[in-house]
Order: sequence, then C-alpha cells, then structure tokens
Amino acid sequence: MPKIKSSPSPRIPRVAIAIMAAGKGTRLKSKHPKVLHEVGGKPLLAHVIAAASRVVPAQDVYAIIGHESDRVRQAVAHTGIHFILQKEQRGTGHALMVAREALAAYDQVIVLSGDAPLITSQTIEQLRDFHGSNHPAMTILSAQLHDPTGYGRVIREGQKSPAVKAIIEEKSASPAQRKIHEINSGFYAFDAKALFAHINQLRNDNLHGEFYLTDMAAILRRAKKSVMAVAASDPQEILGSNTRAEMVDIDQRKRMAKCRQLMTEGVTIFYPQTCVIDCDVEIGADTVIEPFVQILGNTRIGSDCRIRSYTVINNSVIGDGVRILPACMLDESRVMNGAIVGPYSRLRPGSEIGENAHVGNFVETKKTRLGKGSKANHLSYLGDSEIGEGVNVGAGTITCNYDGAHKHMTVIEDGAFIGSDSTLVAPVKVGRNAYVGAASCITDDVPADSLAIGRAKQIVKEGWVKAKRASRQKSDKPALG
Repeated sequence: MPKIKSSPSPRIPRVAIAIMAAGKGTRLKSKHPKVLHEVGGKPLLAHVIAAASRVVPAQDVYAIIGHESDRVRQAVAHTGIHFILQKEQRGTGHALMVAREALAAYDQVIVLSGDAPLITSQTIEQLRDFHGSNHPAMTILSAQLHDPTGYGRVIREGQKSPAVKAIIEEKSASPAQRKIHEINSGFYAFDAKALFAHINQLRNDNLHGEFYLTDMAAILRRAKKSVMAVAASDPQEILGSNTRAEMVDIDQRKRMAKCRQLMTEGVTIFYPQTCVIDCDVEIGADTVIEPFVQILGNTRIGSDCRIRSYTVINNSVIGDGVRILPACMLDESRVMNGAIVGPYSRLRPGSEIGENAHVGNFVETKKTRLGKGSKANHLSYLGDSEIGEGVNVGAGTITCNYDGAHKHMTVIEDGAFIGSDSTLVAPVKVGRNAYVGAASCITDDVPADSLAIGRAKQIVKEGWVKAKRASRQKSDKPALG
C-alpha cells in the first residue's frame, strides 16, 4: 500500500510581549519610578509582568525601561524577563524603535502598559487570539467607557465591523466623535514585520516632540494594511495609574478582588473593606479574618485559623488551627499548628513558634525558636534564642543577647522553668528540666535538673522607716525664740 503523507502541522507563531515601563510619571509628583509605585502589595510593573508571563514564557517578555532603569530592573529581575533600555524617553513609538533588534524575530508583538496593573492574562490572550485569527497588521485593544473623557476614540468602518478607520485624539475629535464611548486603551498587537517595516514613518512634529505608537494605525492604513479593534470584556482592566487618586482606586479594586477570591475558596473575611490583603497571600479554608487585619507580602496562612482585629502579618507562614489574638505584629516568622500568639505580641524576623506553643501579651521575639508546647505568656523579650519543648518562660524574662558589638545565643532545653523577671546573659545555656529562680541574673550555664538563683540576699531592717519618720518630724519643728 502506498504511504499516506501527513500534512505538516502549522507553525506556532512566536509571540513577544513588550511592556512600556520607561516613563517618569510626572503627575504623581514623586522621586520614585512610576512603575515601582505599589498597588495590592507589589509594584505596578510586577502585576503586568505576572499577567504577561501567564500568556508567554518569561523569556519572551520584554520590559522597556528608562527612568531610574537600574532600580526598575532590580525590583523585577527575579521574574526572569528581559530588559530593553530606552536611554531617551521620546514616546511609545520610540520605545519600539529602540526594541526593534530584540523583537523583530517574532511573528507577533503585543504591547502593554507597565502602569495598568488590572490587565489579566485572559484579556491578553483575547488580544493575541483575535490578532492571530484575523491577521491584521495592527489590533487595538479598545474599551467601552461610560465616561470616555480624556481618551482617544476608536472610529470603526462600520458599527459592527472589526476594521478601524482611525483613532482620533479627543482634542481633535468633532462633537459627534466625542459622543463615541469606545476608546483606545494603548494596548496593541502587531504583525512584527509590518510594524518594523513602517515604524520609521512615525513623526515627532507635535507639542512634546515624541513618537506616538498610536500613529501607527494611520501609517499602516496608508500602506493598505489592515487595522482592527477588539473590545476588552472588562473595561476596568485598561485603567492606568496616572495620579495618586487613580492608584489608590486601583489598589482598592485589587484588594477587594483578592478578598472575593479568598472567600470563594472558603475563607471568612468580616468587613473586607477594612482589611488589607496583598495579592500574593494564600489562606486556607475555614480560616476567619476579622476586621482591620493586614496580611502582606507572600504570607501563607493555613486552615481553621482565626486572625483577630488589628493584627499585621508580613511575609510569614502560619500553620493550621493557629489563633492570632488582637493587635499582633508578625514579620518574616513561622507559627506552627495550634499555636496561640497575642494579644499584643511582636514576632520579629527569624522567629519560629512551635506547635501548640503560646506567646502572650507584650512578648517580643527575634531570631528565636520556641519549641512545641512552650509558653512565654507575659512581658518578655526573647532574642537569639533556642528554646526547647515544654518550657515555661516567666513574666518579665529577658535574654540579653547583645554585648554592644556582637549578638549571642541563649539555649533553654526541654522542660526548663524560667522564673519571672529573670535575666539570661548570653551566651548561656539552661539545661533540660532545670529551674531558674525568679528575679535571677544568670551569667553561667545551668546544668540539667538544677536550680539556679542569681540574686542578692534580702536584708530586712526592722523599724528603719519608723525611725526615719521620727527623725524627719523632729527636724521639721520650728525653733523657739
């Protein structure tokens, strides 16, 4: 039988995503790069990179940077994307001129804005797929806004036609055109060959002397190339952060969306409008978050926990069944299953609270491991300490870890009992099941099963106060004359 020849599978187009991130953001009146201002707990640019990297591999994402480029690069270098330096910021069109060498080898180039953090991977995919299916030279991501004031309008060839006749800036629009609610988002998909074959036709004869990528629509149409538009499903996604007020509004949207996501996953959040929960936080089912809680960074919280009001948790890991009582602060710490923290406890970086351990009111820990079932319930500072299981740390205990030049470790082994108001001068070790008497200053190691008492002998002088009082009264009598 003759062999059946299989038809070659179609080549998958190579897609790059270019993110505009070079601008200063002068309307923010800030010394910091615009794209590094934060919403939802991370930089504006990081949100856009995250969405882009779910559509194409990170090595196909390019951030075009300029103002404070070193800071921008450092802030998002961990994402694995590429960077293109736009030394002179001469507009969005100029940014792609600078990026030509890196992007020309791709079939399709998607352009996003680094200050529009609400964009989702689904909308980027919508733009990519529409462009790939219809094969225009340029696809504009548009949006229908209730109030389009300030935006350029998209003029289609027909009411239902995907083809675009023109993009008209508001200042140039006629009264009829200003009534159009479909606006240009500033997000595009280009056929790379068509883009770079015509990009040098951009002109900067405008008030700001910049090359605008928007003008590519007219240039490509004059070259008899197709220009189309596809509307975003959610118009909010194209919103940029040009002012502080816009940034705060976007932050609120991000955080409310995060709360809704967590609640669909089984988390109870009372009064979510009062809570500050960053976008990368993870929380297990049946955990309850009370009002006025902040959960920040890459914090991970297990299931069946309760986080009481006014607590702030940053970059920490919380196990299952943990109770964090009101007004605690946890920073880069770990709390194991079943532990109780608070109220008014502070866990500084490097703290690890063991399973079923208790850290109580006004207790501060730093680089300290508190073992399983151990307790430090009141008014203590535990720094640079290794504390075993089943240890009781009495109220007012201090580990004196700093000698003015270096930090030193305190080791308290399993089952030890530290009396109230004790001072442990590191480096020092309290052995297994040893006792330290209340109000002791411990400077030497305490062997296992021993009692250590380090305090001055009490002296009682009976009648001393009475005699002192009598002496004072005598000296206060007026002299006879």
